[in-house]
Amino acid sequence: MAGGGFGPAGVAKERAQQYQGKVTSFVVIACLVAAIGGSIFGYDIGISGGVTSMDPFLKKFFPKVFEKKRHSNENNYCKYNNQGLAAFTSSLYLAGLVASLVASPITRNYGRRASIICGGISFLVGAALNAFALNLIMLIVGRIMLGVGIGFGNQAVPLYLSEMAPAHLRGGLNMMFQLATTLGIFTANMINYGTEKIHPWGWRLSLGLAAAPALLMTVGGFLLPETPNSLIEQGMKERGREVLEKIRGTKNVTAEFQDMIDASELANSIKHPFRNILETRNRPQLVMAIFMPTFQILTGINSILFYAPVLFQTMGFKGTASLYSSVLTGAVLCLSTLISIATVDKWGRRALLISGGIQMIVCQIIVAIILGLKFGADKELSKGYSVLVVVFICLFVAAFGWSWGPLGWTVPSEIFPLETRSAGQSITVAINLFFTFVIAQSFLSLLCAFKYGIFLFFAGWITIMTVFVYVFLPETKGVPIEEMILLWRKHWFWKKIMPTIRVDEETETAQNKP
Repeated sequence: MAGGGFGPAGVAKERAQQYQGKVTSFVVIACLVAAIGGSIFGYDIGISGGVTSMDPFLKKFFPKVFEKKRHSNENNYCKYNNQGLAAFTSSLYLAGLVASLVASPITRNYGRRASIICGGISFLVGAALNAFALNLIMLIVGRIMLGVGIGFGNQAVPLYLSEMAPAHLRGGLNMMFQLATTLGIFTANMINYGTEKIHPWGWRLSLGLAAAPALLMTVGGFLLPETPNSLIEQGMKERGREVLEKIRGTKNVTAEFQDMIDASELANSIKHPFRNILETRNRPQLVMAIFMPTFQILTGINSILFYAPVLFQTMGFKGTASLYSSVLTGAVLCLSTLISIATVDKWGRRALLISGGIQMIVCQIIVAIILGLKFGADKELSKGYSVLVVVFICLFVAAFGWSWGPLGWTVPSEIFPLETRSAGQSITVAINLFFTFVIAQSFLSLLCAFKYGIFLFFAGWITIMTVFVYVFLPETKGVPIEEMILLWRKHWFWKKIMPTIRVDEETETAQNKP
């Protein structure tokens, strides 16, 4: 090991300035292929909302909802309030939650590529079951298989991107996952817009086309190299250095390679990463792994993206107008993510999270005021106010797209030391999917109960999370992933919690654990 003091992550202090290398075409291609996993996640988010608004789909699987939709005297806020219909959307995320925990030991012991491949194959199976579903049971089983695919993909892909990217551009390259997610959402909305006109089997085409990104993810998983961090963790140090030299475009990678070796030695001494992650020295990262994905979902974005056509039909938009509006929000989300990619490593994570939060709060409150004054249980919005609602929803989506959307994944994926990185990512994904499940299952009922107040409900949570970031999240811009532990020791709050333990003491303690 290199000389000098060591922190709990097992890396030398302040060695980042010795890192060399550049963004090679190899890194860009590898990140693009890996980020396809995000498009699978996004495609499902976008496709489910459009399909659940299609009459042939409702008539076949949810006839009660179909009848309620046809009755003009039904409360506008409650037309789609059906737990079975909500379960169609939410079952995927409950399955993903469980799968993400199963994926953690696979990702750690067999590499990031193994989980990416498992996720792609599972998603292929789920897409086929949904496309050819003959009954509700077959439909739900297909959704569960999709959830397994998302659990594996979301667990492995952000880790893969963080470990392949050079420190000074890690934020932008890591956001390829979120960009792919937004492209998946936009693509799904466009497909729904077209298949809605194909009666009576257009919904089958929408669901079946999920196989396309899944196939790309599976094939890409076989073609991609494993990350240097994972290879070193598995004991293949020479191979790890070869890959590191290739992706950095230089033979002079000794400093970064040594940091990976140091981190790997400590990581391999930790036999129970989920137990280890509960220790005091990992408290800041654990808090972020729990609260970042929680707050990301409590922005209310998934409610808009899942149920965009349903939501717009609830507000009085007719037929294809609701799908057109959801296509618009999908396009805005995709374009706004490009802003984040271009600025995150220049302006930093905190600036984007805080400014995005403020813009989302304002938009949610304005939408709530418009609906509260001009829309009710038995009346529809005028054309002018409908356009105004769409504008502010698009501004809300834009703010999410360049702040909490990508950074809700980026920050947790880059803050953990190697020994708890896979476990930490599993917790992040599990928490994200748990709250996604809760919101997906409850949103239609909450909309019926809260009416326009649902937007104020989410605005309250956005206020809390913006304050949380301002107080507790240090800036991670430009900090090497293997030296992230040093950042918490400089933060005004977390340094009071972090214990002052040398790495050799920690390693000895970990090795003596039963």
